[in-house]
Amino acid sequence: MSHLHYLSPSELSAALAVPDLTDPAQGPHALQLILNEILDAVRRDAGVPVVEHRLPPLVATADNYDRLGYAADDITRDSHYSRHLSPSVMLRSHTSAGIPGLLDQLRDAPAGHDQILALPGLVYRRDVIDRTHVGTPHQVDLWRLTNGPRLGVDDLHRLARTVVTAVLPGARWRVIPAVHPYTSHGLQVEVSVDGEWLELAECGLAGRTVLTRSDLDPGLWSGLALGLGLDRALMIRKGIADIRLLRSRHPEAVRQLGDLEPWQPVSAMPAIRRDISIVIDEAPDPELLGDLARAELDADADLLADLAVVADTAAGELPPSAAERLRIGPGQHNALIRLTWQALDRTLTDAEANALRDRVYRALHRGPVQELIAS
Repeated sequence: MSHLHYLSPSELSAALAVPDLTDPAQGPHALQLILNEILDAVRRDAGVPVVEHRLPPLVATADNYDRLGYAADDITRDSHYSRHLSPSVMLRSHTSAGIPGLLDQLRDAPAGHDQILALPGLVYRRDVIDRTHVGTPHQVDLWRLTNGPRLGVDDLHRLARTVVTAVLPGARWRVIPAVHPYTSHGLQVEVSVDGEWLELAECGLAGRTVLTRSDLDPGLWSGLALGLGLDRALMIRKGIADIRLLRSRHPEAVRQLGDLEPWQPVSAMPAIRRDISIVIDEAPDPELLGDLARAELDADADLLADLAVVADTAAGELPPSAAERLRIGPGQHNALIRLTWQALDRTLTDAEANALRDRVYRALHRGPVQELIAS
């Protein structure tokens, strides 16, 4: 079993306080517009009902992993990547976690059942900090399940084409083979943006073992599964370069997040960079460091635009003078981390950047000697 760290009550409360911008109850947002365009497009193309399910973010670990075919020792179970409350309960790491329970409800479905399940919402991960990643991204799963005529690879390609066209009309796109534990014939869907291929979605045929775990006979039932990151889809559609803008309260950003028109640059505030030299207990993991920084900064997390590992040196490889100055222990590492601070609505002062730098330093540093700069 992978290493598990359980969320504290305050960590859980902070995670659950993040608003789901795909939910109309949180107020209008462009994420709802692009979600609706996708759902309308697949409904028209497939000619079958699309039923939207908004499920609670706390899920059984078995539904998030075991019933979807993940191995017991899969690395994604580790607390470096997922958020656990107990050995059996976690914050979902993908909206696919809602699928096993919905499949259970199909056991008594009448012959000829054909329906698309849509599961939008937030997912909860430990992730790097940069301008394209966030620890609580929005996602949607689309699963078409039928006990009528069998669905196959041609239907899968058609679903992928429909979704691409809804997100980015007229875009060049391609599929490449991909492996998912809950599908067969898996594909990664990529679109060409400014000459670069970017991942948009992943899909495949619903896996036999996923069906059988819900007592659905794979000889009678077949399905298509597609997962899409809605933040990435909206950023590609509108040409948004910084994911923090999706939650910005900057008036220019708020105004533009009411439609799907091309993004007009919001007044850029100057960035401030601070490097920190920290002692840590193992080789630096950008996902874990990013999550620790987010947790420490809390409401100020959006001020950190980027956290990058610049260098990593094991204790035994340091010059003796550096090892003595840091008082680094055997097996520890000295990592150079570059922090980029940038507010979206104002200019940060040097004093603010220094204070923020020290907060992150204290959260990440595991050595006995502290090097703080704020007065």
